[in-house]
Amino acid sequence: MNRLLDFLKQPIETFQDFLLLSGRAFRNVFRKPHYYDDVLLQMDTIGAGSLFIVCLIGFFSGVVMALQMSRALAQYGAQGQIGKIVSITLVRELGPVLTALLVAGRNASGIASELGSMRVTEQIDAMRALGTDPIQKLVTPRLIATAIVLPLLTIIADAIGLIGGYFIAATMLSIPRAQYWTSAWQILEYNDLVQGLLKPFLFAIVIALVGCYYGMHTSGGTQGVGRATTKAVVVSSVWIFVITSMLDPLFVNL
Repeated sequence: MNRLLDFLKQPIETFQDFLLLSGRAFRNVFRKPHYYDDVLLQMDTIGAGSLFIVCLIGFFSGVVMALQMSRALAQYGAQGQIGKIVSITLVRELGPVLTALLVAGRNASGIASELGSMRVTEQIDAMRALGTDPIQKLVTPRLIATAIVLPLLTIIADAIGLIGGYFIAATMLSIPRAQYWTSAWQILEYNDLVQGLLKPFLFAIVIALVGCYYGMHTSGGTQGVGRATTKAVVVSSVWIFVITSMLDPLFVNL
C-alpha cells in the first residue's frame, strides 16, 4: 500500500501544480496588465511559423484520402460521393487532430524550451524579484495566442485538404467541379462545424498550458531543458487523442 501511495504521489503533485498554473493563467486573461505585444508576437510565431507545414499536410491529407476512398467507392459505383467523405472526415477529425499534432510538435516544444532556458538561467526568478508576475507575462500571452491561432490554422488546413481532394477528383476521377463542391458542402451540418472548431480550441489550451508547465518547472540545467521539451510534446500529443476520444461520442449522439 505504501509503495502504491509513493508511486501515485508524484503524478498527483504534478497534476495539482498543473491545475494551479492553469487556474492562474486563465484568471490573468481578465486581469491587468495585458501584454498585447507578447500575444501578437506569439501569434506570429505559432501561426505564421506553422502555416506552410499545415498547408502542406492538409493538401496531402485530402489527396491521400480521395485516392484511397475512391478505390473503395468504385466497387459500389459511388465515386461521385468522394467530396462528402473528404469533407466530413477533414472537418470532424483529421483537420483538427493533424493540425494540433503539428502545432504540438513545433510549438509545445518551443514553449517548453524557451521557458525552460529562462528557468535554468534564473530569468524567471529575476522577473519575480522585479515585481513582474511570470505567469501573467509568459504563460497567459502564449495561452491566448495559441487559442486564437490554432482554430484558424485548422480552418486553413480543412480548406487546403478539400482542394487536395478536388485535385484528385478532377484529374483522376473526372468528377465535375460543381458536383464535388456541392456534395462536400451539403454533407456538413451545424454539429460538424461546432466539433471542427471546438476541438482545436481545446487542443490549443492543452498545448499551451502543457508546454508552459514543463518549461516553468524545468530543472537540471541544459539536460533538464531537453527533458522538459520531450515531455511537453509527448504529454500534449497524448491529451490531444484523449480529448478527441472523449468528444467524438458526444457529437455522434447529438
